[in-house]
Amino acid sequence: MLDLNDMFYFAEVAERGGFAAAGRALGIPKSRLSRRVAELETQLGVQLLQRSTRSLSLTPAGEVYLRHCAAMRDAAQAAGEAVAQAQIEPRGTIRISCPVTLAHTRVGRLLPVFMSRYPAVRVEMMVVNRPVDPIEEGVDIALRVRPVIENSATLVVKNFGIIRSVLVASSELVRLHGPIEKPEELARLDSVAMSASSDGRQSWHLQGPGGASYVHQHSPRYVAGDLATLAFAVLGGIGASVLPDYMCLPHIRSGELVELLPGWGPPGGICHAMFPARRAQVPAVRKLIDFLAENLGGAEMRAVLT
Repeated sequence: MLDLNDMFYFAEVAERGGFAAAGRALGIPKSRLSRRVAELETQLGVQLLQRSTRSLSLTPAGEVYLRHCAAMRDAAQAAGEAVAQAQIEPRGTIRISCPVTLAHTRVGRLLPVFMSRYPAVRVEMMVVNRPVDPIEEGVDIALRVRPVIENSATLVVKNFGIIRSVLVASSELVRLHGPIEKPEELARLDSVAMSASSDGRQSWHLQGPGGASYVHQHSPRYVAGDLATLAFAVLGGIGASVLPDYMCLPHIRSGELVELLPGWGPPGGICHAMFPARRAQVPAVRKLIDFLAENLGGAEMRAVLT
């Protein structure tokens, strides 16, 4: 059986005009190339190259054979490029975890865009308001929004940026109880919150201008573990609350809601992803991390602490 490498060597020698030039290009001694091409001619039983002391030319048989050898070489190179492309083309299943509100408002709308861009990718998303351990639970990317990023010896962090929430109440509630000009005056308003302690209490840790801080202790009149549900209560005038700014801004502009104590609010949260380093080497996972960084980062990001 013919050695396909010899066909490759012959094509290089013929196209480069000699053994020396082909040897330099391939990093192979010209004596070895000459020997391999000679063995190829012996196996074929035909002379492919017309050799002289000053020149090298193709015989008629060599011209015909070169076309097939060059086609074989080009096909092999194309096959290698196709395999390399397959290795970097995002494909396969990505498992991701995401806080409920972030999924409902941002990530849930972004993933179809990503998947349309990469049709060979499949996504499984856990939408949960609890810490997810990527290694123990087999998750490729764990999205989190936290005041601080936890240290981890086994996970890599990708920071998407700072986000904020807004202290708001309905304009009707403010009209009934008067404007709030100092943090202490928040006590005049009922409140709603996502959770409360066993004694029914809740705390808002607020930061203000010049590094000022204030802790507002209150007993929420209404507790709901879902921000969308909580927003309905705020709009209905049940109480003040801390809500994501993306949920508040349209209603503030319309006059339905009032931002209480402008310049005051909870500490900003850090939206970030945590993932095992080895998973970031998978093309699909790497592409999704980059995609989320592009679309969740910066001033356009609107999320909330979970």
